[in-house]
Amino acid sequence: MERRNAWLGYSEENLAELESVCKKYRDFLDQGKTERECVTEIIRQAEAAGYEELEAKLAGGEKIKPGDKIYAVGMKKIVALFHIGEDALEQGMNILGAHIDSPRLDVKQNPLYEDTELSYLDTHYYGGVKKYQWVTIPLAMHGVVAKKDGTVVEVNIGEDPDDPIVYITDLLIHLSAQQLEKTAAKVIEGERLDILIGSRPLKDLEDEKKKEAVKENTLRILKEKYDIEEEDFLSAELEIVPAGKARECGLDRSMIAGYGQDDRVCAYTSLLAILEMNTVKRTSCCLLVDKEEIGSVGATGMQSRFFENAVAELMNGMGEYSELKLRRALRNSCMLSSDVSAAYDPNFADVFERKNTSYFGRGIVLNKYTGARGKSGSNDSNAEYVAKLRRIFDEQGVAFQTAELGKVDAGGGGTIAYIVALYGMDVIDSGVAVLSMHAPWEVTSKADVYEAKKAYKAFLQNA
Repeated sequence: MERRNAWLGYSEENLAELESVCKKYRDFLDQGKTERECVTEIIRQAEAAGYEELEAKLAGGEKIKPGDKIYAVGMKKIVALFHIGEDALEQGMNILGAHIDSPRLDVKQNPLYEDTELSYLDTHYYGGVKKYQWVTIPLAMHGVVAKKDGTVVEVNIGEDPDDPIVYITDLLIHLSAQQLEKTAAKVIEGERLDILIGSRPLKDLEDEKKKEAVKENTLRILKEKYDIEEEDFLSAELEIVPAGKARECGLDRSMIAGYGQDDRVCAYTSLLAILEMNTVKRTSCCLLVDKEEIGSVGATGMQSRFFENAVAELMNGMGEYSELKLRRALRNSCMLSSDVSAAYDPNFADVFERKNTSYFGRGIVLNKYTGARGKSGSNDSNAEYVAKLRRIFDEQGVAFQTAELGKVDAGGGGTIAYIVALYGMDVIDSGVAVLSMHAPWEVTSKADVYEAKKAYKAFLQNA
């Protein structure tokens, strides 16, 4: 049951549309290197397409009706878009769910220190990372600093060509005999992922401050540029991410290399799909969440009540709310848990089972189940639901493939699917195949990005 490479079937019109989608996707990757930045860009595009904020609409006393386009946002890190259909919401929704957080390094709350006339920021890695991949590459700092007076300062250092970058050092090869005897998990340890940010001391300091003259110079720069003090780090959210723009990859320009494609490749194609919807019979929803990389926890993760509360407010604004109707709406919904899959890599063929893996260029990937070893932590989708999606994709000319995440005992992973399955709705993992997943720079196929957008739109229209 080998699937055909999607590139072989494209017309010139298809190729033009593919390049347009992928250009917009690369721009999104550049604009959204943190979950906050993603939400800002998503709201900008949604409002340009006619979406209105749920809270503002309810505050104005307007009744929500079929055809309305609504978005709800939580703590600037989680967002849900709803295109209200003609059918009663109690009959369910077609939902695209993806996450917008990605592995990174978070700056600690008390991070700034000086050591032998070098100043550093202490970090704590976020999500599953190979720590050695983060040293000796150009890094940027994105995030916000919330001050006691209520103002919030946005920080973005390292992306503009004229900006400085920040950096993590590694031990030179000439002195690394002992280091190279360590396992990959230990060759760079978490507490060694400190960010080098300065080496120039400040002149003419008082005697008690001369021992930390480089740190003092760093604080002077932060004060002049952002008007923040050292104590403001206590209420900051600063993320260290790879610097630089997403790029076309390969001599044939058939791929995209960039940071954060897990899972922004599915988030953006889901966003495109719902923004392209005109009229809908069944309500469409695009749910883009935070914290998936650390277990979907917290007020902005899928385990929170954000989505459930948003649907309740929506139903109340339509004059249809009851607890029973809310439960029915969630149970009767169906969802694509849109998350990435591991693309077959011939350099590491021993961890893949070739009949049941995903390949570049063969379209969106359906993972009936994820989990680890004996399907631990998995959602296992119903056969009837898989058959329904097969029919939709075949009828709409969507290239798709099925896969597992590597060999049975090689490892594994999970998504948000098992959480929404608790409502009783049909849900399956579906997304784009990625090479070097969770690395600072990941690679996807343009064809798979394009097919994902087509698949998500077909699902919203026909599920």
